[in-house]
Amino acid sequence: MSRRAECLMSVAVLTTGAALSAGPAPAKADPEKTARATTAADPAPPPTGAAAGGGRAVHFVSGATGLSAADRARIDRQRPLVAAATKIRWDVERHRYPGYAGIVLEDAHVVLWWKGTVPRGMADVVADASRIAPVRVRAAAHSDAELRAAAARLEAERGADIDSIKLRPDGSGLLVGVRGSGSRVFSDQAVPISVVTEEPLRPISRDDDWAPWKGGATTVNATRSTACTAGFGVRSGSASYVLTAAHCGQTGDRIQDARGEFIGNVGPRHQDHDVELIPTSSVDGYVYIGTPTDGAAASVEGWGWTFIGEYLCQSGVSSSRELGRPVCNLKVLFYYADREDLVEAEQTQGQTAARPGDSGGPIYSVSGNGKLIAKGTTTRVAGARLGFQDYGTAWRDFNITPATR
Repeated sequence: MSRRAECLMSVAVLTTGAALSAGPAPAKADPEKTARATTAADPAPPPTGAAAGGGRAVHFVSGATGLSAADRARIDRQRPLVAAATKIRWDVERHRYPGYAGIVLEDAHVVLWWKGTVPRGMADVVADASRIAPVRVRAAAHSDAELRAAAARLEAERGADIDSIKLRPDGSGLLVGVRGSGSRVFSDQAVPISVVTEEPLRPISRDDDWAPWKGGATTVNATRSTACTAGFGVRSGSASYVLTAAHCGQTGDRIQDARGEFIGNVGPRHQDHDVELIPTSSVDGYVYIGTPTDGAAASVEGWGWTFIGEYLCQSGVSSSRELGRPVCNLKVLFYYADREDLVEAEQTQGQTAARPGDSGGPIYSVSGNGKLIAKGTTTRVAGARLGFQDYGTAWRDFNITPATR
């Protein structure tokens, strides 16, 4: 992904600087148990349409609001596939199997790509996951670790023409996005490298929220006169934060809402991953998913891993202003294998995936009960293609869990 990409945040151009350490984090609880667990400290939600924040009304709705019947049916069909894939993904996270190559959600089953013999422990997990949805194991030419090692070597000789280094989800090689003719030749041929000429993903940057802060609201960097979108409200230990994109502010910048109410000063950041935290007084387990003025908000259930083939939505301020709803039908296509480690999705009807001002906003899926599952943070766009940071990476970087309802 281009290091020279034009910044398209709302209001003004923001220049990012060096990465800053997030500092020490408290000990982690069992992540699989907390990924979708409700935070007991969260107060009960007010009734639908109840006034809050000095008379400002919030309308609590299902996370499926705005989805067509066909879109909702697709998400419903995919839900058991995601549940089965999640069981496998957590085992990969714990054991770092050398043969693991990737997980892909297909129409009616999960595909686990593996190099070599599947070890007994993973075979047991696959059998368990298959009780939820069909899982097929297929042979991969290269493991995820081998592809990432090759990508690291490629990164070392990266030229100005290379905008992205992506992992093929079946373990067959790397896909390199370039500008120009696409005739680039690479010295490292340890794995197959395909070259594609494509437009690079570029950074992108609800008007009146209040504490406890919700996701999907307008955030204004008063220090630099730029605007973005609040991501999920999150916690690490007893501390509360708003998760957003790192290019939305530097450490110490003053962040407020569109009416000038103070949210917090930018705190821990991971520059390469393009995520940062805004320490604040309190956060809420809701995300705005309607227009900037209708107050429609859905509750958050927890977070989950992101999978190739999964369909997601993003709720950025600018897109909500233009469409009156989230941007959905975002199909996950690739994981990036460079230092930015982002995820690429594409809006399947060719619609614009995100707009200036959407940066930092929440990426999510919808559970069976209509609640949202945190999946990531919006960072970049190229027409119908969207670049985002998955929530699992932010969890590793900052040891955070979303505020839930």
